[in-house]
Amino acid sequence: MSDTYDRGMKTRREVLGDAHVDRAEAAKTDLDMPFQSLITEGAWGTVWSSDAITRRERSMLTLALLAATGNFDEIPMHIRATARTGATKTDVMEAFQHVAIYAGVPKANHALKLAKATYKEMESEQ
Repeated sequence: MSDTYDRGMKTRREVLGDAHVDRAEAAKTDLDMPFQSLITEGAWGTVWSSDAITRRERSMLTLALLAATGNFDEIPMHIRATARTGATKTDVMEAFQHVAIYAGVPKANHALKLAKATYKEMESEQ
């Protein structure tokens, strides 16, 4: 594997946690292996590994972009990641308020619903 892949896997584990990454790795098949390599190198090895902005800021941007584009499936995963990136519930709320104004109230409302449910799950796991 490349240095970018290795850096990406390290960052991915730091942000999402070993348990999540281990499950994802165990589920890989020959069909999606190229895609998994792409996101590990591109998203995690390049974007998330950059030190140009903080991981807290990246969490806020990622959550806002997921909500604004209607890509809700990954919101719970990235809400869980806030425990490692330092983005607070207030930070997330601020990001979703931007979504409401610039991308639409229904998208922000759905994102908030997912965030609240995920935070509740996280609290019950402690």
